[in-house]
Amino acid sequence: MAKEELTPKINPEYACFNLRIKQSKIHRWGVFAGEEIPPRRKIIEYTGELISRRETKRRANANDLIYLFTVDSYWCKDGSVGGSGAEYINHCCEPNCQAVVVKGHINYMSLRAIGKGEELTVDYHFDKNVDKHVCRCGARQCRGTINVKE
Repeated sequence: MAKEELTPKINPEYACFNLRIKQSKIHRWGVFAGEEIPPRRKIIEYTGELISRRETKRRANANDLIYLFTVDSYWCKDGSVGGSGAEYINHCCEPNCQAVVVKGHINYMSLRAIGKGEELTVDYHFDKNVDKHVCRCGARQCRGTINVKE
């Protein structure tokens, strides 16, 4: 018998606004604003297990769905272990959020006013030298890949 996939949840301890996770047109699950979010405001902290770069590489090669966020040159956070729900924020080439790392904390901040029901997005800025990932964001200025261009 196939295991039924449960809808992921937002941990309200790390969210500064009412947020919901639901199916996304961009990719699988997405995070959506449950209320208006003003510009330049912290929305949610990305949480997860703090792991070394060696462990990051091992996990990235072992799983199809990964939620790894680079904190600095040594540490990453794995949102699939103890994640706040921020790990479901999808990539967009014209994002409405940005990630800001401060003293090991990864905070998603609004770049502009975000309307109720709007999906939160961030530019992942995958390195141009790693495997290319096709972008499905649908933005007018979509670069076609999650990776930064040459």
